[in-house]
Amino acid sequence: MTPSTIQVIATALFAVAIVHTFSARAIARLERTRPRHAGVWHLLSEVEVVFGFWAMVLVLAMMAVEGTEAATAYVDSRNFTEPMFVFAIMVIAGSRPILQFAMGIVRFLARALPLPGSMGTYLVALTVVPLLGSFITEPAAMTLAALVLANSLYARGISNRLRYATLGVLFVNVSIGGTLTNFAAPPVLMVAGTWGWDLGFMLASFGWKAALAVLVNGLAATLAFRGELRRMAPALGPVGKRVPLPLIVAHVAFLAGVVAFAHHPPMFMGIFLLFLGVATAYERHQDRLILREGLLVAFFLAGLVVLGGMQEWWLQPLLSRMTADQVFFGAAGLTAFTDNAALTYLGSLVEGLTDEFKYALVAGAVTGGGLTVIANAPNPAGLSILRRYFDGEAVSALWLVAAAALPTLVAGLAFRLL
Repeated sequence: MTPSTIQVIATALFAVAIVHTFSARAIARLERTRPRHAGVWHLLSEVEVVFGFWAMVLVLAMMAVEGTEAATAYVDSRNFTEPMFVFAIMVIAGSRPILQFAMGIVRFLARALPLPGSMGTYLVALTVVPLLGSFITEPAAMTLAALVLANSLYARGISNRLRYATLGVLFVNVSIGGTLTNFAAPPVLMVAGTWGWDLGFMLASFGWKAALAVLVNGLAATLAFRGELRRMAPALGPVGKRVPLPLIVAHVAFLAGVVAFAHHPPMFMGIFLLFLGVATAYERHQDRLILREGLLVAFFLAGLVVLGGMQEWWLQPLLSRMTADQVFFGAAGLTAFTDNAALTYLGSLVEGLTDEFKYALVAGAVTGGGLTVIANAPNPAGLSILRRYFDGEAVSALWLVAAAALPTLVAGLAFRLL
């Protein structure tokens, strides 16, 4: 396939955006060393801004090369359902009623475990909540897990090693934890209809392996940092003043409604607007809604949609030339540099794939979903909540890769050997 001029430009900008993502921490330091343009450096150091920024550059380049009409038609052809959904689910899941409800469940399960200090809370947050992603969707699970960890762990001044290790395990476990069903994980959702993967198939082929890997990763992290965790008393009291039960039930209904209509933006955005009305009416039972964080994550994902739509010319031929073993490791590696849902979608366009190849593609895509911020759509949501607890409010991409390496290996072994 011979690429067009704009496709070459888009791929170059995509590569620049990836380099920019890995350089965010270095750019953040320029804000202090070169204060004259501190605003510019602060903007460019926001990881959530990266892909949206370069997507805008692509649209401007498209206007210059192909004209305004072609650029507008291309943007109109993109599907922005996922960015809108993640925005809505983040804001609702981050509200005080939902967070109190989630923390109540985590506290109940943690107390049932015979573990000292915060070990029980930590283990539940890294295992049970990611697995819930198979039912409440991965973005909701990521938001809840990140908020629980922020309140019970990160806000209490933990070590840098524990901060990164937790983030790495969280990203990997959420990525694979949504594979128990055929509707919750974006990489699975992209191919389930085309390939006829139902709930029974997902549980038999992916679900039990994913659940085992999630438990191993969570338990390994808990044991590795048991010294630090056992010294911390459980800190899972109510977040803010206690919310009345009817209001909690209403918020759970809002969350369930958005999840149920996840593929129908007019429906779930209507529910979201009703939620905003209720949240405003009962403001005394709310903390600050994470609208800014949600919008930044939506901007990030929308930029990925715009830039990623121009990568088909090289990704699809590359995938079609691979064997099943090659595609598993190739997908796990490529996922670090492109959204795993985009990767599986491109694979679904290839005709005549064997069942082994299909399994390897999706398994590889979800396995590598925790290696970088851009690897899996929910990752920016977790990052936006936890980033403030890292030095300079910046997460090192290299440290994240290192932290996610062992959990990724465990996931890979589960999907390939079991």
